[in-house]
Amino acid sequence: MRRGAWQTSGTAVWLVPALLGMVAGTAVQTLQAALLPRTVLAVMFLTGLAGLFVLWRAAAHSWLRWSAMLLSVAAIVFAQIGWRALAFEAHALAPALEGRDLQVTGIVAAMPQRTEAGLRFPVRVEQALLGGVAVQLPPRIQLGAALVDAGDADDGAAPPGLLRVVAGERWSWTLRLRAPHGNLNPSGFDYELWMWANDLQASAYVRNAAAVRHGQTWRYPVEWARQRVRDRIIGQLAHERQAGWIAALVTGDQNAIERADWDVFRATGVAHLMSISGLHVTMFAWLASAMAGALWRRSARCCLAFPAPQAALVAGLVLATMYALFSGWGVPARRTIWMLACVSLLRLSGRRWPWPLVWLSAAAWVLLLDPWALLQSGFWLSFVAVGVLFASGAASDGVPPASWRMRAVAMLREQSVITLALTPLVLLLFGQVSLVG
Repeated sequence: MRRGAWQTSGTAVWLVPALLGMVAGTAVQTLQAALLPRTVLAVMFLTGLAGLFVLWRAAAHSWLRWSAMLLSVAAIVFAQIGWRALAFEAHALAPALEGRDLQVTGIVAAMPQRTEAGLRFPVRVEQALLGGVAVQLPPRIQLGAALVDAGDADDGAAPPGLLRVVAGERWSWTLRLRAPHGNLNPSGFDYELWMWANDLQASAYVRNAAAVRHGQTWRYPVEWARQRVRDRIIGQLAHERQAGWIAALVTGDQNAIERADWDVFRATGVAHLMSISGLHVTMFAWLASAMAGALWRRSARCCLAFPAPQAALVAGLVLATMYALFSGWGVPARRTIWMLACVSLLRLSGRRWPWPLVWLSAAAWVLLLDPWALLQSGFWLSFVAVGVLFASGAASDGVPPASWRMRAVAMLREQSVITLALTPLVLLLFGQVSLVG
């Protein structure tokens, strides 16, 4: 990278400490054992704003002002993440309501997933009663529905004995709730973090089979369509082992895959290929962009109205967002869409920043929207991989090789660099690594 690339403008010089401050403020806040009071967060926020005002009036650049910019932005980001956490925590389940029989009416907020005990799905709570008296519950809860009468299954979409639940339906249940509780074992699944990231503040199970279906509300049409597609796939390929694989790749329902298959995928290092992640969303965006660009260039009027490369970029982002929505809008998919949106906006604006600034901007943008992504292994794997490709020159120039042989060599080089760079991180996060993966 040329030294002069960093000196394109004063704005770029100030962006570096600001972006580093966003990442640092997020990291410090997410590592806190307890949330600070609102008054302390307010003082930090106002102090950060005052620091930015003083720096805005200053003209010269120096390491002192550079450090002050970093600390000011870090204080502001630290405070706003704390406020978001406090606002989310304010809707937590009251301890007095745990383990009590509650009459809850709510809407199925996502496509139900099959488990060993029955079905599992999130519910948007509309009303909750305890002994006929209205009580306050978290807006979204995770509900587990056990086995019921065989007569409730229909059309082969659910096996005999499973409750037939469709996304968007309004139901009434008698539930028992409990607040999220997870283990703190190293390298284990963080259940509380998963609930937090998915905007769920309590888990519940059906106390008895006296559930009442009130009808379809059409509040979640995308989830309804996902469920229809998944049920059709499983119904058509009911006797095929690959039915769960296809359903998982199309609709993002990972529970459709058998546990024995998951063991094979993990042992061979290809588990990430069977769940909708950044890899799938990015590949879909690339294919959609290439197809949209090819179609756009066929019309001279379209090219005169809007350049084909920019039209392809916008189309790729929009279609990739639609794919991420249809696949469940999971945390990895959301993170990828936000990163693609950041890079696309930079390209559409005509700015050509050095790769460390682009990489840091994407990371800061993702953490601003989802601060708790910093605690997930997927975030580190994604950004380390992209950073390594940028640093090695594999993704910095954007000019493809001329011949297919040169392209093959470039792809092998990139794969080798990624493998060597991510192997220590994969060993640290998962304790194993697969060479064929």
